[in-house]
Amino acid sequence: MGHLSYEESKAKALKIILILAAITFGEVIFALLGKGYLIEGFKFPLILVAGVMILMSIVKAYLIVYEFMHMKYEVPGMVKSVLLPVFLLLWGVIAFFSEGNYWKGNRAKSVNAAKTKIEMKEKAGMQGSLYREADTLTKNI
Repeated sequence: MGHLSYEESKAKALKIILILAAITFGEVIFALLGKGYLIEGFKFPLILVAGVMILMSIVKAYLIVYEFMHMKYEVPGMVKSVLLPVFLLLWGVIAFFSEGNYWKGNRAKSVNAAKTKIEMKEKAGMQGSLYREADTLTKNI
């Protein structure tokens, strides 16, 4: 708020603070309403609640960085040098969650294959051809 007078700076800061407070109040009300705490039996889908909460949080973060961290007054190169690592971090978090979900799915498949192999061996009762057949089936999994 470099080029504004003291009174104008105070008014601008108060305006942004009130906007942030309104967004926070809206987040709390939406979360309570969406989870069914305000109206019994009325809920929003989880994806909607999460999406709105993320969107409101991004708007608040933007306002805080733009006004209170004075990014509004910086040269474009400086702004990009701050925003690029943030986007890379966000990409990294999404990539790690995706990779973790992939490994979780593969882990479930391998655990199920192992259980199937044990069950087939138990059913075969260690009897010659049935045991060999169960063993070859599980090797193909």
